[in-house]
Amino acid sequence: MRRPSLVPVAALSALVTWQPMAASAMPVAKTATPIEHLIVIVGENHSFDNLFATYKPKHGQTVHNLLSEGIVNADGTPGPNFGKAAQWQASDTDVYRLAPTKTQPYATLPQPNTTYANGQPPGVPDQRFPANLPNGPFQITKYVPYDSYTGDPVHRFFQMWQQVDKGQHDLFTWVAQTVGIGGQNVPPTTPADTYQGGVQMGFYNMHTGDVPYFKKLAREYAISDNYHQAIMGGTGANFISIGTAGDAAFYNTNGTPTMPPANQIENPDPMPGTNNFYKQDGYAGGSYVNCADPTQPGVSAIMNYLNTQPNKPFNGGNCAAGTYYLVNNYGPGYNPDGTPAPLGPTHFTVPPQTMPMLADAMTAKGVTWKWYSGGWNNGHPTNEYCSICDPFVFSKSVMTSAQRNNLQGMSQFQSDVKYGTLPAVSFVRPYESQAGHPADSNPYHYEQFVKSVIDQVKSNKKLWAHTAIMITFDEGGGYYDSGYIQPIDFFGDGTRIPMIVVSPYSRGGDVDHTYTDHASIAKFIEANWGLSPLTKRSRDNLPNPVPTPGDPYVPRNKPSIGNMMTLFHFGHGDGHEDGHGDGHSNAQDD
Repeated sequence: MRRPSLVPVAALSALVTWQPMAASAMPVAKTATPIEHLIVIVGENHSFDNLFATYKPKHGQTVHNLLSEGIVNADGTPGPNFGKAAQWQASDTDVYRLAPTKTQPYATLPQPNTTYANGQPPGVPDQRFPANLPNGPFQITKYVPYDSYTGDPVHRFFQMWQQVDKGQHDLFTWVAQTVGIGGQNVPPTTPADTYQGGVQMGFYNMHTGDVPYFKKLAREYAISDNYHQAIMGGTGANFISIGTAGDAAFYNTNGTPTMPPANQIENPDPMPGTNNFYKQDGYAGGSYVNCADPTQPGVSAIMNYLNTQPNKPFNGGNCAAGTYYLVNNYGPGYNPDGTPAPLGPTHFTVPPQTMPMLADAMTAKGVTWKWYSGGWNNGHPTNEYCSICDPFVFSKSVMTSAQRNNLQGMSQFQSDVKYGTLPAVSFVRPYESQAGHPADSNPYHYEQFVKSVIDQVKSNKKLWAHTAIMITFDEGGGYYDSGYIQPIDFFGDGTRIPMIVVSPYSRGGDVDHTYTDHASIAKFIEANWGLSPLTKRSRDNLPNPVPTPGDPYVPRNKPSIGNMMTLFHFGHGDGHEDGHGDGHSNAQDD
């Protein structure tokens, strides 16, 4: 819930343009709010319920999570409504379906798999967890310490569409067990072993001490419990969506859409003789889809669902004729040093992208920006760098111009904060080992990274006084989540993910229910610095949500997404350089 003293979103345009104070960092364009510097930190692969399952907000606020829904108790045990999250088995043996025929609920969850978790034998049932977990969400830290490395749930496009089962959210385990990450992998998954088990149903327990730093931030600042990944599935497509306001990359030759190699086109129809084991899918296989063609496998299932909604999908589904869109993880068309990456049937890279990106719009408007990546190492990256986690390395206009100099490493971020040279907009992607990704990182390490960034920013009081830090994840990682998902277009939205806003102007421990996704970051930048929507395809064209009476999570004017302004308090004396605000941070203890 939000306090009634907030400036309404509709009144934002009526605010007097904020005149920046004496420069304490790089010169910035005039802003519509006191926020002169935006820092967006993007970790990896945790849904909202996975981290905030048992979060209790301060008095007067409400939150939608496993605890509030009665699915679990505060101590992590099954709650009175545990059955709401029960997972079902199903049957799909001929064509891809979003809602295949359900057969029976699981008696118990299959034992979670190690996948490739650090320090564990790969691809075997994880002996740290029971083989008879109750059918529903389970507390990870009942069995392993908070900083442990655990298995990585499947998080791919067609799988996630199927897992959420048209809003029922009851096929997470079945999809993981039947297809997993797809057959085109090394080592290959098979219908007999997809290396998953019930790992996707795990959650951390804030009430009993897990995720303590994010809990502290949530109590002192603001969170959204209705923020979503923009595209169903995994990391690459969702990082790209941050740079494109929700759009997807596509296969092209010099900017003209063309057909990719046949082995790179998705086919989620089941292999003959299997139950839901996709024909062409995997990190070394299918990742493109021509969603304007209803005869392509998987397309009609999604489009038919969209067309049954009371609202029309954005741009009719946002699928241009003859265009093959990237819906999973492929490498960028450029190496970090600016040289082109190889293409072809055995090279799982997407050609250079020519659609306008947020970087281009900011540069054209004179809004300074940088993308800081852990392990960047001046374009000669270490193994701490994530090549698919920087949308602007996919962009031809960035990688073939002076804009490439805006791609920097974490040492440059530290220097820019210390010496007052931080740009107006900064994106920060942690070192791989600190990004929070299951199996090779964890939430503990991501919390430590975020804390170091916030501490650095707060140490520069002039900078902190007019800065907003948004902390989120690229996608939900395939973890179960109970929250509403708005069907916007063919690509998503996907599951809820955490969003924390840390700023002198976001104090109070509020929980905002406005519907938002990754395109909302672009909408905030555009509203604050006076930019226009990127393209006719980008979701920043969508209106701000009007809540449905009685249900603040579901927009009445679908499709719509917010611009993040509802997470701030502007014009009420909230901006205090010392970080102690206006007395709204007296969050109650659990």
